[in-house]
Amino acid sequence: MRRTRIKICGITRETDRDAAVSAGADALGFVFYPPSPRYVTPERARELILALPPFVSRVGLFVNAPASEVAAALARVPLDLLQFHGDEDAAYCRQFGRPWIKAARVRPGLDLLEYAARFAGSEGACGLLLDAWVEGFGGGGRCFDWSLIPTGLSLPLILSGGLDPDNVESAVRQVRPWAVDVSSGVEAVGPMGVRKGIKDAEKISRFIAGVRNADAGLVQ
Repeated sequence: MRRTRIKICGITRETDRDAAVSAGADALGFVFYPPSPRYVTPERARELILALPPFVSRVGLFVNAPASEVAAALARVPLDLLQFHGDEDAAYCRQFGRPWIKAARVRPGLDLLEYAARFAGSEGACGLLLDAWVEGFGGGGRCFDWSLIPTGLSLPLILSGGLDPDNVESAVRQVRPWAVDVSSGVEAVGPMGVRKGIKDAEKISRFIAGVRNADAGLVQ
């Protein structure tokens, strides 16, 4: 059985890191984009990452960052994978000598086959992350129309955008992605709404259980 990989993104606290690891996350994401409410400094990310156990991937998310900024973060933080969420081209992404993935914000009219081909090939992306299109960067917790995803993508598909514990099982069954990526869908909710950057351990557990249920159902 091929197991769908799971990334919990936007980790800012030790308790959330530990909850994600305990629930079985394959990767944790750390946001190095200062406008984001989930932003962490390289120093803070290093503190969170150094306590991770083996075989949990450490992913750094950047958005149109100067190359010097990415290099400075890499000098401080032991990242396994880089995730580029802005308008970066392939030459920019590959210059850091680290495995990387590229995000695409999906909307009608975007040719995902052509987009993926731009980042494939030797020293190319390890995967293509599909998120919802919104003004600015990040999917804003919104789903996009999964029927817009074509067959035959030249890169492994990472599904993001509006996933949560209630819809991830159907998402995996329908899309069959290599991996899923969630942030706001597993965040805590308070009197003022979603507490951005603060995860809910119970939601993380339910989300991962939903992925595993989908995987099990696909082989029955």
